[in-house]
Amino acid sequence: MSLTNLSPACGSTHSKKRLGRGQGSGTGKTAGKGNKGQRARKGYNEKRGFEGGQQPLHRRLPKVGFTSKIEKPIAINVDKVLAVKELKEITVAALIESGIVKNSAQKIKLIGASAKELAGNIKDENITFSGK
Repeated sequence: MSLTNLSPACGSTHSKKRLGRGQGSGTGKTAGKGNKGQRARKGYNEKRGFEGGQQPLHRRLPKVGFTSKIEKPIAINVDKVLAVKELKEITVAALIESGIVKNSAQKIKLIGASAKELAGNIKDENITFSGK
């Protein structure tokens, strides 16, 4: 296989349009840029998303926030949910079984004034208590 003929196929390319080369060329005087205006000036560079002074689409649409991948624990107030005090061993499974939290619960935090007293009953590393 020889690489001697690297020219494009016949009729596949067109000659470049020569702008601003006299009125007879069809693209003389203003060189196809029309009359006046920002786009006719030299050095014009349209910014990405520019809409001619109208508020661009990316600024008209509302911002979309993000969702944190760090899962927040479900807080249980021990003073209000008395069923937690009755459990001998506090684990995620025991709390789900007793119907205090949903099946989807991964991490649980015990809050309230008497939460510290239940620290001895906690048998699961996914359950914490407030230090106040």
